[in-house]
Amino acid sequence: MEAFHNLLKSMDGMLGGAWWFPYVLLGTGLFFTIYLKFPQVRYFKHAWKVVTGKYDKADSPGDTSHFRALTTALSGTVGTGNIGGVAFALFLGGPAALFWMWATAFFGMTTKFVEVTLSHKYRDKTPDGTMAGGPMYYMDKRLNMKWLAVAFAVATVISSFGTGNLPQSNSIATSIESTFGFDPLLVGSILGILLALVILGGITRIAAVTSKIVPLMALIYVVGALTVIFANLENVGPSFVSVFADVFTGSAATGGFLGATIAYAFNRGVNRGLFSNEAGQGSAPIAHAAAKTDEPVAEGMVSILEPFIDTILICTITGLVILSSGVWKEKHMNTFDRTDMYILAGDYVESSQEDKQTLYAYINGIEGHGVTDFNGEIQVINGKAVSKGFTIFNARSFADNVVFSLGEPEDNFTGTLKVVDGNLVKDNIIVRGESLIHSASLTALAFTKGFFGESGKYIVSVGLLLFAFSTAIAWSYYGDRAMTYLFGPRSVMPYRVVYVAGFVWAAVSDTTLVWTLSAVAIVVMTLPNLFGIFLLRKEMKDSVAEYWTKFNKENK
Repeated sequence: MEAFHNLLKSMDGMLGGAWWFPYVLLGTGLFFTIYLKFPQVRYFKHAWKVVTGKYDKADSPGDTSHFRALTTALSGTVGTGNIGGVAFALFLGGPAALFWMWATAFFGMTTKFVEVTLSHKYRDKTPDGTMAGGPMYYMDKRLNMKWLAVAFAVATVISSFGTGNLPQSNSIATSIESTFGFDPLLVGSILGILLALVILGGITRIAAVTSKIVPLMALIYVVGALTVIFANLENVGPSFVSVFADVFTGSAATGGFLGATIAYAFNRGVNRGLFSNEAGQGSAPIAHAAAKTDEPVAEGMVSILEPFIDTILICTITGLVILSSGVWKEKHMNTFDRTDMYILAGDYVESSQEDKQTLYAYINGIEGHGVTDFNGEIQVINGKAVSKGFTIFNARSFADNVVFSLGEPEDNFTGTLKVVDGNLVKDNIIVRGESLIHSASLTALAFTKGFFGESGKYIVSVGLLLFAFSTAIAWSYYGDRAMTYLFGPRSVMPYRVVYVAGFVWAAVSDTTLVWTLSAVAIVVMTLPNLFGIFLLRKEMKDSVAEYWTKFNKENK
C-alpha cells in the first residue's frame, strides 16, 4: 500500500503539481476569453436573466430548471475548498494566492461556458428517460475518441469518491467532533442515511435539495464572514493592497510567516482556484446537461455565474476574513500534524534574519539553502526537549513552546525520542506547541475575531457541514452519470449504495491516500477536457453566433 501511495504522489507531482499545469489551465481560459471576445463580461447580465427563467419554454427537453442545474453544480464546487482551501492557499502562497484564484475564476468563467455548452449539445437521453451528459459524450459522439471518453468517465468515478465523498465526510466528522464532541461514527451514520434519502431519488430530488441548501448555506456563511470583515474594517484596505503587492514582490520573510516566492504563490493560487470552482475539470457540465432547454449556449451562459459566485464572491470573502483578522501570520497553540512538522538539523533561531532567509529558501524550494533533516535522538524531560542540535519547524514556521506527550496532552513524556530523516519514530507521541495553522482551523479561528467572538467558530462548523454535504450530493450525480456512460443505467443503483457506504466509512478513516488518488484523477479529467474543447473551438464560436441570431429573431 505504501508503494502504491508513493506512486500516486509521484504521478501527482508530474501532473497536478507540475509547473506547466497552471499555465495550461489559465492559458486555455485566456485563449477562449480572447477568441470569444470576453463572454464572461458581455453575457454576464444575460446569464442572470436566463437563470431566472425569463426565456424558459415549458416543452423544452430535460430533467430540471436552469436554476436547479446551477445550484446542483454550485453544490459540487462550493464546498470545503471555500472554507479550508482558501486558508490553505493563503498559508502556502501568501496574499498573492488570492489574486491568482481571482484570475483562475475570471478566465474560468469562459472555460466553463465552453465546456458546458459543448457537453449539453451532445447529451443523451438514457433508456430510463433521464438526461446524461458531460465531456465524455462530446469526446465520443463528436470527436470519435471513445478511449478518451472512457478514461474521462473512469476518472470521474474515482474523483466522485476522492473529491466529493470520502474527504467531505471525514472533514464533517472531524469538525463536528472537535466543535461539539459528537462521535464521528454517529455523525457519519446519520449523514449517510440523509445522503441515501437524497441521492436514491435521482436528479429530480438532488436538484430540489441543492436548490434549498445552496442559498441557505451561502447566506449563513456570508453573514458570519461579514461580521468579521466589518469588525476589522480598518484592515480591509491594507489586505487588498497586500494581495496586489505580493503578486509582484512575493511574500516577505517577516514575523512568524516566512512567505512564498512569486512562482510558488502563482502555482498554489491557480491550483486551489481549480479545486474550488472546477472550471475546466469537466464536472459541472454533467449537472448542466440535465437542464430543460434546447439551447446549449443558453445553459453555457448560466454556468458563467458559477466561478463568479464560488470564487470571486465566496472565496474572496473568506480570504478577506483571514487577511483582515491577521490570524494567517500569527502563531497559535495547536497539535502538530506529522505531515506539517519537520525536525531539522542545526540550531536555527527565529530572531536571526540570516536563519529566517535560509529557511525561507528551504520551504520555497530555492536551491542552495543547505538545510538537512535531523537524524539522531532527542532527550525529553517532562515534555520539554533538553538536548540541542535540532530545530522543530511546523506549518512553515518556527515552533515555540513545544511539548511532547503520550495519549492525553497533559501526560508529558520523559525519555529519549529517536528521529529518522526529520521524523519521529514513535507514532504515539503527541506534539503540541505554538506555530502557524492552516486550512479549516485557520478559517474557524478568523471567524472568532468578529462580532460573534468565540461563537464564530460554530458558523464555520455549520458551514463546513452544509458545504461538504452538498458537495457529496452533487458528486454522487457526477459519478452515476459516468457509470451510466460506462456500464448503462443498471449500474447506477449499485454505485449509489457503495457511495453511501463509503461516506459512512470515511467518517472514521484516514483518507490521505484517497486525497492523493483524487488529485491525480482531477488532472486526468481536466487535461483531456481542455484538449477536447480546444479542438472544438470553431464549433463553439459558430454555436454562439447561431444562438444570438435565433435569440434576436425571437425577441424582437
